[in-house]
Amino acid sequence: MLKAPVWREMAQLLILTASADSEVLPALQLLSHRFRAIPAEPASLVNAPSADLIFLDARRDLAAAKSIARLLHTTGLSTPLIAIVTEGGLAGVSGEWGVADIILDTAGPAEVDTRIRLALARQNDKQPSEQIQTSGISIDEGSYTARVHGKPLDLTFKEFALLKFLAQHPGRVFTRDQLLSEVWGYDYFGGTRTVDVHIRRLRAKLGDLEALIGTVHNVGYRFAPAPEDNFSATAH
Repeated sequence: MLKAPVWREMAQLLILTASADSEVLPALQLLSHRFRAIPAEPASLVNAPSADLIFLDARRDLAAAKSIARLLHTTGLSTPLIAIVTEGGLAGVSGEWGVADIILDTAGPAEVDTRIRLALARQNDKQPSEQIQTSGISIDEGSYTARVHGKPLDLTFKEFALLKFLAQHPGRVFTRDQLLSEVWGYDYFGGTRTVDVHIRRLRAKLGDLEALIGTVHNVGYRFAPAPEDNFSATAH
């Protein structure tokens, strides 16, 4: 539950709050990160969307926020958790919460962005780096690099994320809507044409390996390695 890869561009943030106030952390409005707020209740966590980082609203009820934090960890939380507190609530946060960081609700955009980046960087350091090798393509998740026949590809972040996602699921067909959800995020408002454009650019950069990304008519796309190819994914 609540597991997601760590992105190095704008992050997808989830805010758990018991308040009707949508501006739990006003500085977020000035940043490019995408965020979504849901009730800080156990029932809401069952179907919570994936996120790179979670903010927990602890401004008004420290005891309730602590309970939610501990509940998240008992369910196998692997996403960084940052508690939003008031200055008066700082003393109430302890190691028992299991949060990666705390931040004041009055923090400015620069501080909020820095704390997000540092929390994601620490989380990324903890996770093994996966390398995928298949059909002449080598993908290194840790360094965000991809190579074709040993030569580095000049990919944008989304092109890399799209290639990696498809290569992780060889043979499986994904609709454009599924790719938008998995690669672009739950709150992306662009149309499915975005997927087609990125697929076309990715194929052009793959050169003689462009056929690895196959089109399934009226359905979507799939990564189609040669039948005799040995797909391998290793963690380092």
